[in-house]
Amino acid sequence: MSILSTEQLGHSFNDRWLFRSLHFGLQQGSRVALVGINGTGKSSLLKILAGKLIPTEGRVVSERGLKIGYLDQDPQFAGLKTVNDFIYSAENEQQQLIRQYEELLEQENPSEKLLQELTDKLSELNAWEYEYEIKTILSRLGIQQLTHEIEKLSGGQRKRLALAKLLIDEPDVYILDEPTNHLDIETIEWLEKLLTTGQKTVLLVTHDRYFLDNICNEIREIDRGNLYTYQGKYEYFLEKKSEREATESVMAERARNLLRRELEWMRRQPQARGTKSKARIDAYYDLEERSKGKQDQGQVNLSMKIARQGNKIIELTQIGKRFGNINCIENFSYTFKKGDRIGLAGRNGTGKSTFLNLLTGISSPDHGTIQIGETTVFGYYKQGGLPIKDTDRVIDVVKEVAEYIAMANGETITASQLLTHFLFPPEKQFGMVSKLSGGERKRLQLMRVLMTNPNFLILDEPANDLDIDTLNVLEDFLLQYTGVLMLVSHDRYLLDRLTDQLFIFEGEGSVKIYNGNYADYKNELEAEQKERKKIEIASATLTPKEKIVSKSKLAYKEQKELELLNHEIPLLEKEIMEKQAIMHQTTDPNQLIALSNECTSLTTLLDDKSTRWLELSEMAEV
Repeated sequence: MSILSTEQLGHSFNDRWLFRSLHFGLQQGSRVALVGINGTGKSSLLKILAGKLIPTEGRVVSERGLKIGYLDQDPQFAGLKTVNDFIYSAENEQQQLIRQYEELLEQENPSEKLLQELTDKLSELNAWEYEYEIKTILSRLGIQQLTHEIEKLSGGQRKRLALAKLLIDEPDVYILDEPTNHLDIETIEWLEKLLTTGQKTVLLVTHDRYFLDNICNEIREIDRGNLYTYQGKYEYFLEKKSEREATESVMAERARNLLRRELEWMRRQPQARGTKSKARIDAYYDLEERSKGKQDQGQVNLSMKIARQGNKIIELTQIGKRFGNINCIENFSYTFKKGDRIGLAGRNGTGKSTFLNLLTGISSPDHGTIQIGETTVFGYYKQGGLPIKDTDRVIDVVKEVAEYIAMANGETITASQLLTHFLFPPEKQFGMVSKLSGGERKRLQLMRVLMTNPNFLILDEPANDLDIDTLNVLEDFLLQYTGVLMLVSHDRYLLDRLTDQLFIFEGEGSVKIYNGNYADYKNELEAEQKERKKIEIASATLTPKEKIVSKSKLAYKEQKELELLNHEIPLLEKEIMEKQAIMHQTTDPNQLIALSNECTSLTTLLDDKSTRWLELSEMAEV
């Protein structure tokens, strides 16, 4: 039985019906992906189901008291000033108590009486575990300064803030519109585990095919106002969709043949006669509709010319870059070769964008040298979007770069013709940029980059706001691209298909070069973790002398350090858990403050020791 469903749902946009008489039901515990090309109404349907948009016709029916959490592509925070105002709901008693408690602890001389009262109330409501969950979610999504003003946050920070709030509120139904935008790969993998834990009900729109496969067990497609359901993963969906379209094509051809005969019958009938078979006339118009088949939705045509590339491309020698106390890159060297296809991986804030800015000359290294070949032509697709005004016309944005553009086949076309290749019809070409959707803006930005005929193409998060069909076209183009490709993306599918080498930004200035794609790297990490567990189990039965022999690839001092860490880390983890348990039970405010500070110090120490343990373990297995 559906806990959320629609009745005769229809919605129109700009005098065009997106869908009519649509039935959509969502069962408890189901995890559904909604797919379809841009403009089919995916986001509109999500908003209608979440109660954020009133449909043109029909209605949404839900179980009484059903709590729906909705993540918008572009979250709004009207009337809310700080991060705290948004995270802690005014109507949620537990959240408000946790907020008061956290703010009180930050004061230099907190009121012991008030602290005692809050502690008692939190204990009565069993809210200590909830407080820990809130801190974990905020930390995972990189939200640390809760007093920051929301209006000063970047688009990515706003999206992560909205996601954090939704996860903290734990709704009955999670409705997510592009949840992976602005998240790094590690955070996406954490989110996958969170959404698949328990019997969560999830409905999402995403361009990330790995995320879709790992989360969802059902795919529903909106196509020309109709809804099609596929029980399976993305590959199964593609296979069955292809079969469906082939069947529809055959049926449409049969309908066209029959329509010709019916058209002759319609023409033969006297115009003034009222005795025509009404049923047959109605059948004729129904047949006419079915004979149209699938209309060509259009496809982006990526076939730009590539500038000639010489032997010397770029040489990096011991480059380094810092921003205050943050070490982004330290003593990194690399010589780019023809045909390099490199992916940049690492958590947000580890220096990937800084590295790209160094390559393209936007910023300079603190030390080291960057030598760029004379024939190297950059094409830099930036995550931040186009530096243009909303009042500019689309055609003028293109003409700023060039009036005529050379294509891969040797032809020269006008700026207007190129826009048509990229699915911008004349009415949009002469319209304002402000009227473009997020996906259209990204498509326009990509076109501007390719117009310069680059032989060194840098793409920084190109997947954001593009539908899967457009991404497939981009991938096909990039597979044929003969220049150097450098890709920054949280889309693991994109990294796996387009790159064969990784620069892994590990933090603290360290950049590791890995030969292989992201799947290779991930599989290798998992294999190493399994091997470490085997070694731990085996080492428990070895004598001290055997342990030293088994780690003979380390120096004696490092062997001793690793053995000590194997003993210390479990003890630290146990101590942290014990102190957290005491915090949940005590009502003494002074003890609470002391325990909180101790847990913070112990957690930092545990992180440092775990990092060192990982380094020594890797050295032992080299």
